[in-house]
Amino acid sequence: MFTTRLLACSAVAFALVSVAVPVQAQTKKELVQKLLQLQQPGIEALARNIAEQPAAQLMNEAGQLLKTQVPEAKRQAAAKAIEADIKKYLDEATPLVRDRAVKLAPSTLGAVMEEKFSEDELKQIIAWLESPVSKKYQQSLPDLQKSLAQKLVDDTRPSVEPKIRQLQANIRKQLGIAEPAAGSASAPGTAAKPKK
Repeated sequence: MFTTRLLACSAVAFALVSVAVPVQAQTKKELVQKLLQLQQPGIEALARNIAEQPAAQLMNEAGQLLKTQVPEAKRQAAAKAIEADIKKYLDEATPLVRDRAVKLAPSTLGAVMEEKFSEDELKQIIAWLESPVSKKYQQSLPDLQKSLAQKLVDDTRPSVEPKIRQLQANIRKQLGIAEPAAGSASAPGTAAKPKK
């Protein structure tokens, strides 16, 4: 009787453990795939940044050329045409780069993950990324970064602005461009901020 009860209790306990803890029969490759899936938004953001970077640089250069090389009467039309071209480029290039990044991730990121992390470490990373705390942390990052960036700009402005003005003066000198008259528009990014 005792043996029968012991076997019955053991069977029930085994069944409960089996239900409570699903078997993690995932291979290392499957864990890496899952991790890549969790990281896909970051991979896509990286690809978007890569696609947007040359467009932003070209837009900056175009802005300078518009001010110095295009007659004022034609600037607005030229600016709109350039913006349309930039948008067309982004509409075509961003999905192309994004899709290629997602396709390359397993052979690049995945290969490094397989090499650098054990199965147990991959499981821990996945558990962290899927945890509510991680999700809350990821959602808070923009606010955290904005807070630091604002404080950093405010704290370094007094020491950086004179360096920017000196750099601008040096560049003007190298280009043979006269200094702007006193009281004219301030240098880019140096406009006085209202006091709080």
